[in-house]
Amino acid sequence: MTSPERIAEHLVLPGVLTAEQAAETVAGILAAQREDGAIPWFRGHHLDPWDHTEAAMALDTAGEHAAADRAYAWLVRHQNADGSWYAAYQDGDPDDVTDRGRESNFVAYLAVGVWHHYLATGDDAFLDRMWPAVYAAVEFVLGLQQPGGQIGWKREADGTPVTDALLTGSSSIHQALRCALAIAEAREEPQPDWELAAGALGHAIRRHPERFLDKSRYSMDWYYPVLGGAVTGPEAKARIDAQWDDFVVPGLGVRCVLPNPWVTGGESCELALTLWAMGESDRALEILQSIQHLRADGGMYWTGYVFEGNRAVWPEELTTWTAGSLLLAVAALGGDEATVAVFGGERLPRGLEPDCCGA
Repeated sequence: MTSPERIAEHLVLPGVLTAEQAAETVAGILAAQREDGAIPWFRGHHLDPWDHTEAAMALDTAGEHAAADRAYAWLVRHQNADGSWYAAYQDGDPDDVTDRGRESNFVAYLAVGVWHHYLATGDDAFLDRMWPAVYAAVEFVLGLQQPGGQIGWKREADGTPVTDALLTGSSSIHQALRCALAIAEAREEPQPDWELAAGALGHAIRRHPERFLDKSRYSMDWYYPVLGGAVTGPEAKARIDAQWDDFVVPGLGVRCVLPNPWVTGGESCELALTLWAMGESDRALEILQSIQHLRADGGMYWTGYVFEGNRAVWPEELTTWTAGSLLLAVAALGGDEATVAVFGGERLPRGLEPDCCGA
């Protein structure tokens, strides 16, 4: 169990986490992890593969590599024959599937977690062990790529593809494809088809919003093209500045969806990661400091807070992925090498997305 004395310096951030608080948060995630490695939202709730992976990455930031390894082993054991995972498992029980849809961004995120774990541990055997699962997952996801480059949302329980694409999901997949390519390069197994797919996807994200469902009311559609690495430089700054006042509530955090008076911890931490990746660490720190009202006794974080009318924490749940996103954001600001590399783009392929042809 992580103790304050074992907490790495990169998880201590003024106004956000002390060593004692970080250790408490890590312990909260570990307490939710099942013996078989599954990390549900909280015990008694469901597990989805994306949030499971996010929590595993957070454990790696704290040096809890064995627990993170168990989380990835759970994914390997329960991967479907087509390379996917189901969207929801009750309390992480692989035999109690509550949503048999197979969502593309959920499946792709394995590559992000695997690359992060490898950079955190240097474990070549882990990378070798995970490669078949990563390969199968990427192939499943690219089976949903549309002619315009965007990635279809999911396959229904009966296998029917849903070709409508989500900007947030496709942006997350863009990051995952770059991580998968980094894994392939580390193994000296180049995947040129993946490079072409990542290039087409990045172009669609940057230049063709009409190829995605309109979810612009959601803050994730605002910042995820930047967080996923498709939009960078001056374009990224212009994108974030354009809707800053719409989504950021000073002193409270980031709205989940307009016009609802509801700030959420996960979106706030992801925006902080986005700002850090843009080189705006001061603004990132301010966002993380603003959500300290979501920290609960025991070190976990409430999902969100309604700040008008009958002001209240809502929903009343303490989720592993909210805590995980906070630890990852703090780790990035603190200079954790693996987290910096994954979310800052270091050691990830660049130049995959030519914007020259207007297609």
